[in-house]
Amino acid sequence: MHQPALTRRRLLASTALAWGLGAAGMAAAADRTIHIVVPFGAGAVQDTVLRAFSNELGQALQANIVIENKPGAGGTLGTLGVARAKPDGNTLVMAAASHHFTGHMYPKLGFHPVNDFEPVALVASSGYVIAAPAGQARSLAQWVAAAKASPTPWNYASAGNGSASHLGMASFLAQAGVQQQHIPYKSTGDAVRELLAGRVQGVTAATTGLIAFKDDPRVQLLAYTGPKRSPFLPDLPTVAESGFAGYQFDTWYGLLAPAGTPAAEVRKLNSAVSQVLADPVVQERIRKLGAEAATDTPAGFKQLLQKDWQNAAQIVRVSGARVE
Repeated sequence: MHQPALTRRRLLASTALAWGLGAAGMAAAADRTIHIVVPFGAGAVQDTVLRAFSNELGQALQANIVIENKPGAGGTLGTLGVARAKPDGNTLVMAAASHHFTGHMYPKLGFHPVNDFEPVALVASSGYVIAAPAGQARSLAQWVAAAKASPTPWNYASAGNGSASHLGMASFLAQAGVQQQHIPYKSTGDAVRELLAGRVQGVTAATTGLIAFKDDPRVQLLAYTGPKRSPFLPDLPTVAESGFAGYQFDTWYGLLAPAGTPAAEVRKLNSAVSQVLADPVVQERIRKLGAEAATDTPAGFKQLLQKDWQNAAQIVRVSGARVE
């Protein structure tokens, strides 16, 4: 699930587009309110990334940005509401890789993750970290060996059934040949808190959800899931370096609108997001969360989503994860 980088050429082009919207068009939207749904609880990765640039986005669009946390069912409840919203560009969802996983896991989802949405803007990308309570193991190989030796299955926490943190861990455990009990919560923050309290034995969470705890004595970061080491955690080995070659797991974050949203409105929103993400201050704010700002055109983002939809199906099959 590789995402295009935020290149200087793309930044300059998108900024020029944003300024080209014109003062008259921006003034007409002065009283506009845009609702952006985060389909997970406060403190979820999508929530923290969105709040890193939402104020600037509101200024660029001359609109009030209202963030609505609507958790439940692995992010499907809040996402369903956006799929059924009026396609006028005033209701969006801040989505991530789990947007596609749920489509392959829930038999009665109520929406199609690809066909029922218009890709608006890619925002950022991030890898994941596998972590355990401190004192349990000092390496991923030790953690796997201890789990296999345990007379009873260990538990691992996630941000909900069908979430990326669920599928990331489930697919790794399947590759490592370990059986553990999945305990779903409503957000990454909730899952990490259970790990810190020692009530679960493991978690796979986006770097944004764990980087604040890299020096916390209650947690042991075991491995990074990307193809190479994270620039935010350069001392943390990858899963492949830890003896599990072939495993890779990362995610994108982006804004989606209901299908049927006019193309001109999608372009306007995309240009505003690109303008905001071109700001070095915003980029640094996102980097401090453990993610990299990334953007693309609506057409380019659509291609990424279509490819990711196919990749998600394979990950779900390998993991063996199911939602009844």
